[in-house]
Order: sequence, then C-alpha cells, then structure tokens
Amino acid sequence: MEAKRSYRTFDKDFKINAVKLVLEGSRSMTKIANEIGISPNTFTNWKKDYLKDKENSFPGKGYQKPDDAELTRLRRQLARVTQERDILKKAIAVFTKQGE
Repeated sequence: MEAKRSYRTFDKDFKINAVKLVLEGSRSMTKIANEIGISPNTFTNWKKDYLKDKENSFPGKGYQKPDDAELTRLRRQLARVTQERDILKKAIAVFTKQGE
C-alpha cells in the first residue's frame, strides 16, 4: 500500500516575509529556501509571484485574484447569454414554421 503524500502549506504572511528576506539582501535565496525546507524553485516562484503583484500575491487555496475572478464571472455570463440566444433562435424557427 502506498503512503499518501502530504504537502506542506504556507500562509500568505509566511511567504511574503520569506521573500522580503531575499529582497532586503540579508541572505541568499538558496540559503533561505534550505532553512525553511522548500526547494529553491518553489522559492523562485514565490518571489516572481510577489514581484508581479504585491497586493494580490498568494491569494490562498481556492481563491482567485480579483482580475481572474472577474474574468471567470464574465466567461460564465457570456456562456449563459450565448445559450439564451441559441434558445431564442430555435424558438423563432419553430414559431415561423407553425405560421406557414
């Protein structure tokens, strides 16, 4: 039987504080990554995410950044409106045939 692999999770504040240690230049990114027990690649991703959007970085599990949430909402709305349009087209075709 295989053991279930568990993943460590880190909260937003922890990630931000770790990235700030590197940005302040007190220690190298590799050294800090080793100290907190993560791979340097993961730490590089944290740094990129933080530098890209400091306010909305690390939204958390299951949460979206505001721009992504708006995009998702608009895609759902477009799908609904497209479906409604298609239904109306079919209804018009049915009523047009009945009138002939």
